[in-house]
Amino acid sequence: MSRPAAVTFKGTPMTLAGEAVKPGQAAPDFTIHFFEGGLKTITLADLKGKPSFLSIVPSLDTGVCKIQTKKFNDELASLKDKINAVTISLDLPFAMNRFCGAEGITNMKVGSDYQNRSFGNAYGMLIEELKLLARGTVVIDADGKIVHAETVSEVTSEPNYDAAMTAIKSLL
Repeated sequence: MSRPAAVTFKGTPMTLAGEAVKPGQAAPDFTIHFFEGGLKTITLADLKGKPSFLSIVPSLDTGVCKIQTKKFNDELASLKDKINAVTISLDLPFAMNRFCGAEGITNMKVGSDYQNRSFGNAYGMLIEELKLLARGTVVIDADGKIVHAETVSEVTSEPNYDAAMTAIKSLL
């Protein structure tokens, strides 16, 4: 399934693959990759047991993605051990690791959906024309149910930080 004109990128309509996730539904499974002394994976099962905050960005090497990642890194600092916090993009795990080191991102893991785009397809966030993820946030409770989901309508705009933070804090 595809959703034509689901978002815009610099004003141009873009198609998103898959169905958008919605609060109340079970979070779809996915596999993303990160680099920590070697390539490792994160799946939905790895996140169960405590609330999860997912920040989705097209590429960490762009201005808005950098702002979003740094802002959530700072805002989530006080919740560090109480939640899983992950930024997801299609950047390679090595580039994501470099970005985090250069920008002091220590309160969030970074996961890459580069290998099979399972996250982008399962969460309705893959932009078909660009082969990048749309921008958004997803909050999942400890049992794997979605409590908040935002896909930003204009990919170059920032997400609703307050709504995402309110959702994760409501689970604590």
